[in-house]
Amino acid sequence: MQKISKTLASWASILDEKTLEQARTTATMPFIYPHLALMPDAHLGLGATVGSVIPTLRAVMPAAVGVDIGCGMIAVLTDTTVDQLPDDRTPLRLAIERAIPLSAGAANNRIVATAQPRVAELEAMAETAGFDPAQRLGRWREQLGTLGSGNHFIEVSADELDRVWLFLHSGSRGVGNKIAQTYIDIAKKLAAQWFISLPDADLAYLVEGTPEFSRYIAELRWAQHYALLNREEMMDRVVRQFTEWVGGDGSGNSVTQLERINCHHNFTQKETHFGKEVWVSRKGAISAKAGELGLIPGSMGTASYVVEGTGNAMALESSPHGAGRLYSRSAARKTFTQDQLREAMVGIEFRDTDAFIDEIPHAYKPIDEVMADAADLVTIKHTLRQLVNVKGD
Repeated sequence: MQKISKTLASWASILDEKTLEQARTTATMPFIYPHLALMPDAHLGLGATVGSVIPTLRAVMPAAVGVDIGCGMIAVLTDTTVDQLPDDRTPLRLAIERAIPLSAGAANNRIVATAQPRVAELEAMAETAGFDPAQRLGRWREQLGTLGSGNHFIEVSADELDRVWLFLHSGSRGVGNKIAQTYIDIAKKLAAQWFISLPDADLAYLVEGTPEFSRYIAELRWAQHYALLNREEMMDRVVRQFTEWVGGDGSGNSVTQLERINCHHNFTQKETHFGKEVWVSRKGAISAKAGELGLIPGSMGTASYVVEGTGNAMALESSPHGAGRLYSRSAARKTFTQDQLREAMVGIEFRDTDAFIDEIPHAYKPIDEVMADAADLVTIKHTLRQLVNVKGD
């Protein structure tokens, strides 16, 4: 761990100056307690650094949670081993792409039948919370069970024992984004109304006890649950497609789920640290309490990890959420080629398109270095290598 100041602790061995400056700025906010913790995958973000853990007293900064509220990972360990898989993996990728709408929300125009119970659960939760999600995004129901684009993905992987895992990364889709943007704007307007001077406008905050704060927390908790159910819905479909593919030889073999882990890495919740109750905003970080299981994906074409938290107090019982970008999307597109992407994906079934150049592993920090930096934060339980990759462009 590198202690940078009284209010900032860092586990990142790869950290550019702009990211460090942004984290230092966030750490100056008067309600930070006891300090801001930078994870090994930290990189520049909107307002607050991606890969940071931000504990606050009686206030929350919506931009410090991020615009994809509840974004995170889900993984399922199956009872299948690599030697039981059909040789041709393309049919599985195509089946997953048919079962789960990918990319931006425009094409997500129907509610899949299996999603209906989860939609009903979210409707009831919103009614109890006293808000209408349709005011944020009219088509939120249709997007439940959809992946999205960017760094969201679905993977079939194998661990060190050749056991097959199903792995998925997504969040609260358009409705979570709209909730986040709404309250970032409200916080900025309140800052202007009360003549509050901020080092960065995106660090505008909501104060506990105000109507705006209460409404934000209610909608945020709903969006976090939406994200969790979105991952559950998609994973159920992946399991179904995987089962049909493995049993495609007519054997009728069914796939058993041995373990299922579902965790956020963009979220806020109340916790107690260093003797005080605080709101902990993890923006690109997972909870890593002692014994708690978590998921840390690498970049496209590299390893991912199933981990167990160590409960590191200085890290606010947190760990990194992934590799962390080295190149922005635009910079990656200018720097790397489709041939380099193909080379990085050798041996992995994926959709070969230049749309994924900005997701090339070279655009991210080396995941093995991130995990080495995180040695005090988590213990690696399983290392996963990718067999099939599905992404939205």
